[in-house]
Amino acid sequence: MIKKLMESLREFKRATILTPVYIVGEVLLEALIPYVIALLINDIRAGCATDVIFDYAWKLVVLSVLSLVFGYLSGVYCSKASTGFARNLRADIFRNIQQYSFSNIDKFSNASLVTRLTTDIQNIQMAFMMVIRTAIRAPLNLIFSFIMAYIMGGPMALIFVVVIPVLGFGLLTIAKKALPIFRKGFPMYDALNNSVEENIKGIRVVKAYVREDYEIEKMKKDSANIREIFTKAERLLAFNMPLMQLCIYMVMLFVLSFGSRQIIVSGGQALDVGQFSTLLTYSFQILVSLMMLSMIFVMVTFSEESCQRVYEALQEKSTITSPENGEKRVADGSIDFDHVVFQYSETAEEPVLDNIDLHIRSGETIGIIGGTGSAKSSLVQLIPRLYDVSEGTVKVGGRDVRDYDLTMLRDSVAMVLQKNVLFSGTIAENIRWGNKDASLDEVKEVCHLACADEFIDRMPKGYDTYIEQGGTNVSGGQKQRLCIARALLKRPKILILDDSTSAVDTRTDALIRKAMRTYIPETTKIIIAQRTSSVEDADRIIVMDGGRIDAIGTSEELLKTNKIYREVYLSQNRQGCEEIEKDYVNAGEEGLA
Repeated sequence: MIKKLMESLREFKRATILTPVYIVGEVLLEALIPYVIALLINDIRAGCATDVIFDYAWKLVVLSVLSLVFGYLSGVYCSKASTGFARNLRADIFRNIQQYSFSNIDKFSNASLVTRLTTDIQNIQMAFMMVIRTAIRAPLNLIFSFIMAYIMGGPMALIFVVVIPVLGFGLLTIAKKALPIFRKGFPMYDALNNSVEENIKGIRVVKAYVREDYEIEKMKKDSANIREIFTKAERLLAFNMPLMQLCIYMVMLFVLSFGSRQIIVSGGQALDVGQFSTLLTYSFQILVSLMMLSMIFVMVTFSEESCQRVYEALQEKSTITSPENGEKRVADGSIDFDHVVFQYSETAEEPVLDNIDLHIRSGETIGIIGGTGSAKSSLVQLIPRLYDVSEGTVKVGGRDVRDYDLTMLRDSVAMVLQKNVLFSGTIAENIRWGNKDASLDEVKEVCHLACADEFIDRMPKGYDTYIEQGGTNVSGGQKQRLCIARALLKRPKILILDDSTSAVDTRTDALIRKAMRTYIPETTKIIIAQRTSSVEDADRIIVMDGGRIDAIGTSEELLKTNKIYREVYLSQNRQGCEEIEKDYVNAGEEGLA
C-alpha cells in the first residue's frame, strides 16, 4: 500500500529527501548548543575573562542562526513535498476514476469517492508531512540528546532506556484498540456526504414539500453518529497524553533528585552545575521528542484507514478495458444483439436482459417503448460498452464491441441520457463537448436543429451565457434541447436518445426528429420514449417487457398485433380512439394474439 501511494511523489522526491537532510543539520546544531552553554557555565565559575565569554557568545549565535536556517529550509521543503504529494495523489485517483466502468462506479458510492478525494487525502497529507519532518526530527533529537546527556550526566541518562519501552508498549496498546473504531467511522463520513449531496441536489423538492426540518434532523443524526464513534476513538487516544506526562515527570523527578544529590555529595566533582543544567536541557529535549512521537503516533493511527481507502480507489481496475491493438474504425451504424443476456451483478437471481436477439440496419430509426423497469436503458447502454454483456455478443458495424478501441467506439456513439447533465461553463462550451474544435456557426446550427436557439437568442449573452453546475439556471426542456444539440454536433454513427424529449412539447419533439432525419440521415437513431408520438414515425418500434423483446414492428402493425403498444397508444391518444377500437373488434381476438 505504501509503495503504491509513494508512486504519486514523482517530481517531489527531491523535496522529500532534502527535508530530512536539513532536519539532521538542525537537530545536530540544537544538540550542540546546550553543550557549548555547559562549557560556558563552567568557565564562568572558574572565573574566565570577558573575551572568553564573547568568544562563546558568537559561537552560540552562529549555531543558533545555522539551526534556524536549516529549520526554515526543512519547513519549506516539507511543505512542497506534502502539498505536492497530495496534489498528485488526488490527480491520480481522479484519473483512475475516469477509467472506471459503470460497474466500478456502482461498487463505490459517489459520496465515498468524494470523501476519498478530500477528507482522506487531507489526512494522508498531514500524516506524510509529520512523517518526513517530525518523525525524522523527533527520533534524531532523541538519539543526539541521549548521547549528549550520557556524555554530560553518565549513568543518569539510562533512565530514558527504561522509560521509552514502557511508553512504546502503552502507545501500541492504545493503537490496537483505537484503529478498529476509526475503521468504522470513515464509512459514516461517506453516509454524511451522501446525505448532503442528496439534499443539495433535491433542495427544490425539499422546499416544495417544506421538509427542511426533516432534513436538518437527518443531518443532525448523521453528524451525531460520527461524533459518537470518533469521540470513542479519541477518548482512547487521549490516554497517550497522561501516559506521556507520567513518564516525563518520572524522568524529571529522577534527574532533579539524583542530580542534586550527586552535586551535594561529591562537592561538584562527580557532577558540576554546568553539567547538571545541560542534563536538564537534554532531558527536556528528549521528553519533547517523546511528545512529538506521541503526536505522530496519533496522526498515523488516524490516517491509516484513510491510506487504505485511497489505496482501494487507486488499485481498482476498470472491468471494461480496450483490447490491445483494438479496431480503430467503426464501419457503419449497424447493431446486432445475438442472444444477449445481461445482469448487473454475478450474484443476481435473474438477468436484466434475457435472450435479446435484435438486428438494426445502419441508418434506421428505431423506437423503443415499454413500461418502467422493462430494461430499455440497460439495452442501449450495452452498445457503447458502458456495461459488458453476461452472455452473447453485441456487434456494431459487424464487429463485436469488445474488439474495438474503447475511445473509438464511444466516439462513434452519442447518447442523451435520461438524466441530462450540463457542466459549469458557457452554453457554447457545453455544446462543444460534442466536438471541441467546432466553430460557433456549427454550434449555432445544431442548436437550431435542436430548437435550442429559440431560448438562447433571448438570453442577454446568447451563447456566452454561463450555465451553473448541473444546469440549474435553465429549465428541464431547455436542458434537454442543449444536450441533444451537443449530441448532434458529434455527428455519430449511432445516436441514442434515452427519453430525452420528455420535457419538451410534442411540436418541438416533432421538429427535433425531423431535423435529425435531414442532418444525420446515415446515422442509426435509437429513440427511447414514453410517448408513442415520439416513436410512431420510426422505421421500426421495439416493445420491451420484463427484460425481453415483446414485439417489433411499425406503429400501424403494433396497433393491430401488440396489446402493450395498443394500450399505451390508446391511453395517450384520445382522438381516433373509437376508430382504432372498432378496427380491433373487427379484426377479432384471434388475429391479434
